[in-house]
Amino acid sequence: MHSKKIAVLGMAGLTALAIPSVAHASAGKSVTVTVMGTSDLHGNTLNWDYFKNAEFDDGKGNDVGLAKVSTMVDKIRAERGADHTLLFDSGDTIQGTPLAYYYAKVEPITQTGELHPMARAMNAIGYDAVTLGNHEFNYGLPLLATWIKQMKAPVLGANAVDATTGKPAYQPFVIKTMKVKGEKPIRVGVLGLTNPGVAIWDKGNVEGELRFDDLVKTAGKWVPVIRGLGADVVVVTAHAGDNGLSSYGGDLPVENAAAMVGEQVPGVDAVLFGHAHNEVPQRFVTNKVTGEQVLLTEPAKWGQRLSVLDFTLTKKNGKWAVTGKSSATLNTNAVAEDPKIVALMKKQHDTTVGYVNKEVATSKDELLAAESPYKDTPILDYIQKVQTETVKKAIAGTADADLPVLSIAAPFSRTATFPAGPVSVRDMAGLYIYDNTLMAVRLTGAQLKDYLEYSAKYFTQLAPDAPVDLSRLTNAGNIPDYNYDQLSGVGYDVDIAKPVGQRITGLSYDGQPVSADQRFVVAVNNYRQSGGGGFPHVSTAPVVYNAQVEIRQALIDYATETKVIDSADFAEVNWKLTRDGKPLF
Repeated sequence: MHSKKIAVLGMAGLTALAIPSVAHASAGKSVTVTVMGTSDLHGNTLNWDYFKNAEFDDGKGNDVGLAKVSTMVDKIRAERGADHTLLFDSGDTIQGTPLAYYYAKVEPITQTGELHPMARAMNAIGYDAVTLGNHEFNYGLPLLATWIKQMKAPVLGANAVDATTGKPAYQPFVIKTMKVKGEKPIRVGVLGLTNPGVAIWDKGNVEGELRFDDLVKTAGKWVPVIRGLGADVVVVTAHAGDNGLSSYGGDLPVENAAAMVGEQVPGVDAVLFGHAHNEVPQRFVTNKVTGEQVLLTEPAKWGQRLSVLDFTLTKKNGKWAVTGKSSATLNTNAVAEDPKIVALMKKQHDTTVGYVNKEVATSKDELLAAESPYKDTPILDYIQKVQTETVKKAIAGTADADLPVLSIAAPFSRTATFPAGPVSVRDMAGLYIYDNTLMAVRLTGAQLKDYLEYSAKYFTQLAPDAPVDLSRLTNAGNIPDYNYDQLSGVGYDVDIAKPVGQRITGLSYDGQPVSADQRFVVAVNNYRQSGGGGFPHVSTAPVVYNAQVEIRQALIDYATETKVIDSADFAEVNWKLTRDGKPLF
């Protein structure tokens, strides 16, 4: 499990950042304290790709996992002095890998009493505080509560409040004390803020239970309290990006408010943020009230980076004051995995490897997802087939039973493959990489057309005689693959010579043009139905099915039941790309 990719330059950079521990300080002298930070770990404990059954490799030299983080943290603690360092995390911890899925769904820790793998690793590393991310709520509040109990570090979320009382549902903050020889201690306060989007994305788990308040207002309430309790340094750990934008409408507080907290709330020294999966080594914003510079940093994702924030404190009028601050992100590919963490995770890791490699069916042919973003492919049709069949069975005997059932799916992974021969849980999970649940809504023909036009923004407009460059054909406006929805059960073309909003032609059902008032049941995932991606109509449409069935598990169950995956049973080319009515391919 040890990485083969040891970067000598990375080690040199790590050493260059070392600041010796200062054991004492007299009047006017300075002390440096260090805050280390991770975010968006997403269930990564080891440098391992469960979907590929191999050491993690993204082609860019990045490594992942807490075993890597642990080695780097130990190194920083040794260099700075462990008593002058703290370790925080900004959320999205317990979801994202088959390891995390296994102990949430296959052998849930709520039933077995087993220690969650992320609690096991983080406790061993010695985190000082962890903040709730939006994905912490994916598996429901009971599992989240169990994980929080298992964590030795406080798990923070000041703006997640009880829907009835308005009181904090989780610990809002913690103040950590660092002893300084011959001087009064240095007190570091950390305020945890989670993402308001939870109210949309996990509506089924939190509605009526929790409310998610504005990050800026919440920080404005708690930072003075933390300062009043004697904090010399205040760090906000926020599961929110820094661009001030939201992926949803204006009904909820701003999703990516990390920089806004720094700019609008007096008394914040730094914001360790996450959610966006970006690497931000160091960014300063100016507080509009005080004029002070506020430090921001984001350590990418999955344990690929460790943010290191250094605060210089100087004694002024008998009190510690922050007189300098800086941050950097360190690449965890510069170190080997911590053998202690590798050993600690072995049993749960091996269990997960065994689970994902379990054979569930046999495929007659090799099915590939590589062309799924721009062609109707059998492997995506498999998802459509399972979703359609599941919803059809569920609405039998209801008022909607006579309506046509359509299905929506997006190309989540271009590397997904069903090999010819045995197909494993790992292959299924590689095709459907998110923990979405299946829902169904009722839409009209006119709404379907709007929906498809919105989805078709994904393609770059291409003149009829222009050469086709596959590398530039898709992802127009940086739209990710997972926001290109394809619809099964109806026929249509996407004319990419036309401007956005005028691209869907020939929309038909059963050989007849779809009328504006025709009604359909449409299978969708909960992320889309809750407003994720901003698609029209779907979040306000009547819900006709919501049994909290995980789509990935539905795929596994369907394959296990049918035993054979034969594309002849489900592959149907019902949409294609055109230019001025002529097929692109």
